[in-house]
Amino acid sequence: MSAPFFLGRVIDTIYSSGADTEAMTASLTSLCLMLTGVFLCGGAANAARVYLMQASGNQIVRNLRSSVFSAILKQEVGFFDRNRTGELINRLSADTAMVGHSITDNLSDGLRAVAQAVAGVSMMFYVSPNLAGFVLMIVPPLAVLAIIYGRYLRSIAKRTQDALAQATQLAEERISNIRTVRAFGKELSEVDVYTQKTDDVLALAKKEAFIRAGFFGVTGLSGNLMILSVLYKGGLLMASQHMTVGELSSFLMYTFWVGISIAGLSSFYSELMKGFGAGARLWELLDRKPEFPLNEGQVLSPDQLKGQLEFCDVSFAYPTRKEAPIFQNLNLLVPAGTIMAVVGPSGSGKSSLVSLLLRLYDPDAGTISIDGHDIRDLNPYWLRNHIGTVSQEPVLFSCSIRDNIAYGAADPGAVTAEDVHNAARVANAYGFIQSFPKGFDTVVGEKGVLLSGGQKQRIAIARALLKVNKNMLFALDAENEFLVQEALERLVEGRTVVIIAHRLSTIKNADSVAVLDQQRVGECGQPTQLLANRQGLFRKLMEKQAFLQEEQQRALL
Repeated sequence: MSAPFFLGRVIDTIYSSGADTEAMTASLTSLCLMLTGVFLCGGAANAARVYLMQASGNQIVRNLRSSVFSAILKQEVGFFDRNRTGELINRLSADTAMVGHSITDNLSDGLRAVAQAVAGVSMMFYVSPNLAGFVLMIVPPLAVLAIIYGRYLRSIAKRTQDALAQATQLAEERISNIRTVRAFGKELSEVDVYTQKTDDVLALAKKEAFIRAGFFGVTGLSGNLMILSVLYKGGLLMASQHMTVGELSSFLMYTFWVGISIAGLSSFYSELMKGFGAGARLWELLDRKPEFPLNEGQVLSPDQLKGQLEFCDVSFAYPTRKEAPIFQNLNLLVPAGTIMAVVGPSGSGKSSLVSLLLRLYDPDAGTISIDGHDIRDLNPYWLRNHIGTVSQEPVLFSCSIRDNIAYGAADPGAVTAEDVHNAARVANAYGFIQSFPKGFDTVVGEKGVLLSGGQKQRIAIARALLKVNKNMLFALDAENEFLVQEALERLVEGRTVVIIAHRLSTIKNADSVAVLDQQRVGECGQPTQLLANRQGLFRKLMEKQAFLQEEQQRALL
């Protein structure tokens, strides 16, 4: 900021030198050397500023994304029932990038503009207080306009990010389910729906562009008026011998730099407001406390963990559907080391029973206990690590079969190839895995889409086998496939097991059967006893399912 001052001195030196060429040369040389040093220092400082801001900006965005991702994963499952995946991904990517830009590159440019404006105005008053006071009368109206503009931009930036999140959610959902979209021939209609979402984003962007155009038009006009005011008032002061040519030149350059700074501050303010708009959505996630902790509570020792499960007067409805209860005063006891098969019609709450035991949700009333300990008092992280699951529709990650199997271990990095191979053998998966050209390095595709249902279930069983805990839980709609049944029998041996089943073949080896009916356990007993009861719920359910299977076979024929 000292450069215009010294440039003005150079001009005055040239104009006032007269016939003394030697004195002018010496003075001019010293001033130019001084300016060269100033420019070199300025260039080095600018390079350092850009490097430090770029480096710290990337670090801030990395830390912010890590914190947001951690905050998302710590939320209870009910949170994900209410918030769409695409919206959360948009916050994790677009919002963090915008906030990172606002507080790094943009902040750097803004601080530079502030320093430049303050120094420039100070030097303007130093050179000519009279002229500075006249020129800077335009600044207060600009400040009021900037505040109004910033508030509007902050609001529209948040609305734009919300609209963009909806478009991202739609795209993520449709792309991940492309086979369903293609099977129903909905490609063109989905493109139309996505285009409508992007039109909403475009409409908001146009509103933002309009207000930005008006604001920057006004600030640009103000800068030009400042220059014109300097020329007019400065010319009058020069005519009255109150300013020299060099002083007017210095003042003019300072005015020009202050004008550039005001434009920079306008851009900085608008980007900062957009960052606040995006940041508000991130702070909601970062500040949100999950309804129950992830890794706090009592941990049972191996001697205390026997595996007895008990549901006592449990009532439950999903947080998003409180008006439709799943259980009312449900009671169920699973003795340690036994196999309990849970059956019931579709929608009776079989999968919900598993979700409650895993403490993905808390019951609205009643208690669920393991060996007499209420699971609300137990550490949820420890609890889930002591319950093995093979879900009704196993979901695999889009990576290799080896990585999917190793995922079940407490420390996947410590799992050896031999451990993976042994688990695959016990799960009857080794044969078909080795038949693939890449063997255990075969990538299974998104959610395991490149494998059959039976193959996915056997890999899921192998994944569960790497958990060596006594208490294992299964939510399994087993394939009518001998290899899956055989692997399952090996896995459940000697453990407390809850099998969610629809077919009689799945529960033939169960110690007891619980029949869910009308939001509670309607019957409970041994399979043979329940089948012998002609009027029992279990007998009627099995006959009905056998009738439905027969009807389906006739329809196929």
